[in-house]
Amino acid sequence: MSEPITQFQAGELAVEVHPGTAEMGQAAAERAAAVIRDAVARTGRARAVFATGNSQFAFVQALRSQDVPWDRVTAFHLDEYVGIDADHPASFRRWIRERIEEPFQPEKVHYIDGDAPDAEAECRRYEDLLREAPLDLICMGIGENGHIAFNEPNEADFADQRLARVITLTPESRAQQVGEGHFPDDAAVPATAISLTVPALLSGAQVLVCTPDQRKAAAVAAALRDEISPACPATILRTAGHATLFLDPESAGQLEVPVG
Repeated sequence: MSEPITQFQAGELAVEVHPGTAEMGQAAAERAAAVIRDAVARTGRARAVFATGNSQFAFVQALRSQDVPWDRVTAFHLDEYVGIDADHPASFRRWIRERIEEPFQPEKVHYIDGDAPDAEAECRRYEDLLREAPLDLICMGIGENGHIAFNEPNEADFADQRLARVITLTPESRAQQVGEGHFPDDAAVPATAISLTVPALLSGAQVLVCTPDQRKAAAVAAALRDEISPACPATILRTAGHATLFLDPESAGQLEVPVG
């Protein structure tokens, strides 16, 4: 069992700071596995949404050592670029396929089709899948500009009636994708993406937010201390008593709390 070196509440949000990125990932994986096992024990099935990207590597790696009844799990993901195919190196479908579907072999994986001929119709199709039954687990992160999924600053709708929609990426989000090595330059990053909305992200019975790395420190600090508003979408997490934010010392570096 991975124990935090610091834990506290930010509004309704539980926050845990772990000794390192691996320990953070281990703690989140243990929690995720327990949530899935509980859902399967209660209902026979579990429905889980998984984030992608570099911030999720430690968490997904730690899932490999957990006791998870994957043959009872239906998996979803948070977002996908519009206009790229499933084998593109930066495709989130590829990320999920290589790091969730192939190693764990869940019962079902529902992919967002980023190169569907009609992106709006694809949003509706995915939304229908999400609404088929309650979501037991949402695994996500926080972007460098405070976005959650691709719900961008000053554009995120905390009361959105939709569960999935087309989002225009900000320059900051596009730059993050370049900085993480997914695209050669800003011009190569698609301008839009299909993303789960803020209400969709908070609709899970449990929400686990893995956010390591010094690059996320400013966004984490803003999420925990700024006014709750779409100016920093991640601030909405402070209203979520069913959510836990997992940090390492680097991502917690701008918080006014002891981290070891």
